[in-house]
Amino acid sequence: MQRKRKLATSILGTAVMFVVASATAFASEGGGHKTMMQLFEATGAVGYMMVAVSVMGTALCIQYGVQLTRDKLAPPSLSDELEGLMEAGDYDEAIEVCDANGGYLATIMGDALRLRHAGYDYMIGALEQVAAEETFKVNARISYLSLLGNVAPLLGLLGTVTGMISSFQVIETLKAPTPGDLAKGVYESLVNTTMGLFIAIVFLVAFFVYKNKVTKMTLSINLQGVDMLKHLAPVGGGEGKKGH
Repeated sequence: MQRKRKLATSILGTAVMFVVASATAFASEGGGHKTMMQLFEATGAVGYMMVAVSVMGTALCIQYGVQLTRDKLAPPSLSDELEGLMEAGDYDEAIEVCDANGGYLATIMGDALRLRHAGYDYMIGALEQVAAEETFKVNARISYLSLLGNVAPLLGLLGTVTGMISSFQVIETLKAPTPGDLAKGVYESLVNTTMGLFIAIVFLVAFFVYKNKVTKMTLSINLQGVDMLKHLAPVGGGEGKKGH
């Protein structure tokens, strides 16, 4: 529990650093003459959409940081219980435990044990197939970070276009527009572009970090599952042990 709190605190700290870095970037772009709020007000409706993307992405990062851990996918207590039941040869009880607990390890072990009468190779094949499906499900969850990371620069581009439209409207209505008259549209274009790129960088990096983490964890759990099934492996070239 303490580990989860530390992880959540770390992610929240990263989110705060993200906000501070954004503020610094916007203030630098404004040459120190405009505050972050003034620059944000220049983004228009697109800016609020990007804030919504940032909030959703940060919430997902925190959620994945808490949920996508080895202890969640393969609880040590479940591993120990399954090990004990399988060493005792109580495979039906092990299947019931898997069905009752759910989760990554429970799912792949439960499906594998159901094919124990077909032979060891069939069990391993079932484990690999189910593991591929479960890994796909986990990767599908974190793919929302990739979606947000790809949407952000598109929103920035949308803000760039709306800013240019605003500038051209000023040019059309004024006979001799000054740079100050065009500044609002230019700010809208540049700040939206900056926000979109910054958000995209943060969440795409987070996506690949989590993707690599999931790949490493699932591979390790798959190997753990194969090791747990060693009690049913063929002995001396025979047909192997039969389940009860």
